[in-house]
Amino acid sequence: MDYEAFQTAHKPQLQSSGVPEHLWPELYRKLSDQVFDAGLSFSLLAVDYGDEPRAPEDPVWTLQVSKEGGLKADDPTEIYLIDHAWTFRTDSARQLLNAHPELVSRLAVMMGLQQDDDVPPNAYIPRILKDMWRWCNTYSVNADGLSVENRMPIWYVMDEVGSAILHSDSPNCRVVPFMHIAEGVTYSLLFPTEDIDEGENLYRDFVESVPTGSKERDALLLPWRYESFVKEDFSQSEPPKDYFLAGHIEESLPDPDVPPPLIDGNRPLKVYSQYALVNEYLTDASYEIVTDPADADILWMTSHFKEFRELSENNPNQFVNQFPFENVMTIKDLLGIVCRRMAKPLSSASVGEEPSLAPNPRWLPVTYNLKTELVPFVSYYQNRAQRGMDNHWIVKPWNLARTLDTHITDDLAQIMRLQQTGPKIAQKYIEHPVLFERSELEASVKFDVRYVLLLKSVDDLCAYVYTNFFLRFANKPFQMDDFDDYEKHFTVMNYGQYQLRHMKCDEFVQSWQAQYPHHPWDQIETDICEMLREMLQGATRLGPPCGIAPSAQSRGLYAVDLMLEWTEAGSKVQPKLLEVNFTPDCQRACEYYPEFYNDVFNLLFLDQENLDVFRRIV
Repeated sequence: MDYEAFQTAHKPQLQSSGVPEHLWPELYRKLSDQVFDAGLSFSLLAVDYGDEPRAPEDPVWTLQVSKEGGLKADDPTEIYLIDHAWTFRTDSARQLLNAHPELVSRLAVMMGLQQDDDVPPNAYIPRILKDMWRWCNTYSVNADGLSVENRMPIWYVMDEVGSAILHSDSPNCRVVPFMHIAEGVTYSLLFPTEDIDEGENLYRDFVESVPTGSKERDALLLPWRYESFVKEDFSQSEPPKDYFLAGHIEESLPDPDVPPPLIDGNRPLKVYSQYALVNEYLTDASYEIVTDPADADILWMTSHFKEFRELSENNPNQFVNQFPFENVMTIKDLLGIVCRRMAKPLSSASVGEEPSLAPNPRWLPVTYNLKTELVPFVSYYQNRAQRGMDNHWIVKPWNLARTLDTHITDDLAQIMRLQQTGPKIAQKYIEHPVLFERSELEASVKFDVRYVLLLKSVDDLCAYVYTNFFLRFANKPFQMDDFDDYEKHFTVMNYGQYQLRHMKCDEFVQSWQAQYPHHPWDQIETDICEMLREMLQGATRLGPPCGIAPSAQSRGLYAVDLMLEWTEAGSKVQPKLLEVNFTPDCQRACEYYPEFYNDVFNLLFLDQENLDVFRRIV
């Protein structure tokens, strides 16, 4: 690759990373010749604390300019390649360390953990996994054609030189990741942003995108310097209307004066479906599958439908399986907002009384948006810690499914770092889940429950649940440890290499009654239905874009995932809402209950209630 080709291939990356253009030719030369010459310009020094013990957040090493005459920011040769000692994804970090004891030993020295040569390398792995959030950096690859799995954040620890550069709010250099396309290798690039004299230390800004002096910056720097946020307000308030529209694909609202669709009872309803299972399992003679959406009475879409006004004006007798602004339920950060509208009023706190940390409503795990509520979250976390309460959180992206880029941790440093890899929520992890005994494992495991929720109308709220619910089980006994063990803490086993435990709801209820005879499932299902009713009321309490909009032509099918938690010292089973899914995978529903789509369509479009499988909740 000549320089012109190099520049063409890497220009967008270099510009977005802010690498000055006058450094590009030298970068090309060093990459082409594999020149790693940082050792000629810098000295790696161990920080001497004398007889004082080093605190965990204190630096172990520092990097000092040793080049005669120092560094000049305008010198076109002052760019250095930094190699990476360890590259990993979080779900494989422990396995990589177990497989590479030499890497463990190297990291233990870098992180200041190694105290005794006689200690075997694997003894350092738990500390490395805890401390690595102060040492690692991240990038992601967003090339065309990559699967969502391959776009997940990649974490890395730089070599000894790069890892020794300390933080400062007044940095004198920058370090940015750089993928060399010709090699398919990622390095870090080190370059000065101001002149640095010989003998001076190098400093970079670990959170350079956040303004100095802000509380958000102080929170993001917690992995490296402690600060108390307990006096900050951790209460949550509804964001303005603009928040619900940010990043939202524009959608139109139906003409409210257009009457509901008229159904011709003398012929089958024509169904155009983008979902193959509808085409396969919708067998009732009341319906006919068509291949052209223009011919259809019912559009069953898996892609997002946004043209509701156009539908009402041009095809007033056509149904669609989506509601305007239903994303307030199906996107995780918005779901938390609309559910909090159903919070019960709290009695005024007495003077000196600590504010409540209890979830409100009781069925919603405490949920914070790590983009817009970062400081309140840190305050809430530190207040829980101050009161000695459990502080395990599940951190997950707003808009990804199948537990992708999802993490369970009680480490505030880790949560602050995860916040930097894209928009996420932090949701209180259920530390006292109701467990289910799997006889074949001779152990009790976590499980979650999925109910199909059917929404018929919003203005006169009408919704049902499909009472043939679905179950997902963990594959290992539950304990509050090893939070990177997927099969212990997660239940989504119907993707990837995991073994899925199949069980229909009738069999589950029988086993449930044997395991928990004092907690009848009928009562639990009543509590679940009450929870879903309140959720829908919250989601429709305000008009669009802050709530689901009425649409006479709309019908909706969603999958609601929930867990059960022991509350009141283990005497009460409390349903906990986890998420609501748009166009969910209904393969198991069809395989277990072949009449599933016949029943669903008859209810939604022909008002035929099969009371054996449906329960009206509002």
